[in-house]
Amino acid sequence: MLDNDSSMKEHTDVSTEPDAAPEDINQRIARRVAALRAERGLSLEALAARSDVSRSTLSLIERGETSATAVVLEKVAAGLGVDLASLFEVARALPGPLMRRGEQPEWRDPASGYLRRNVSPPDFASPMRVVEVEFPAGQRVVFEGASAMAVIDQQVWLLEGTMELTQDGQTHRLTKGDCLAMRLEGPMEYHNPTKKPARYAVVIATGASGSFRNRQVTA
Repeated sequence: MLDNDSSMKEHTDVSTEPDAAPEDINQRIARRVAALRAERGLSLEALAARSDVSRSTLSLIERGETSATAVVLEKVAAGLGVDLASLFEVARALPGPLMRRGEQPEWRDPASGYLRRNVSPPDFASPMRVVEVEFPAGQRVVFEGASAMAVIDQQVWLLEGTMELTQDGQTHRLTKGDCLAMRLEGPMEYHNPTKKPARYAVVIATGASGSFRNRQVTA
């Protein structure tokens, strides 16, 4: 059961104001979360227990009635046993190995303003995916870490600017061209300490401990 403090903190990370983004990315996320939950046979209560996100917030997300932050969505993804990028995948009319720039879904975190873009084709069987991130100056995001139900490795390749990534008390300062490899275990902080935006690519490899990974994406 979630305590009141957790629930109160969680609601500071979501906004019930509608998102005016084209094609409403909140509706895409809503369908994706609902589909993944159904595939796993999880009730809202069960997913709430796994993710430490309240049932009421999960219900709002699945109805597309809230702009959840990256921190909340990362918890939901962990509860589902997938990486965060999986929540933004969408079905395509012509599946295949090529993902055109115009097909790549973008999502902006309402809390920090960072913009992430799923680069990889979602319907091509591969253990890897690529995400591009534009991170605003001075912003900071702290993720709690991957679920024990999935093993997630990633490498962050900095393309522009400067970023500081902190895990297990160790901070790595990345400048243009640097690449940091890590396994997502426990909290991870992303911080842009400068007055200029940063841009980086993330290569993600997921190995689920169960049959969580389904490459045939439904939206």
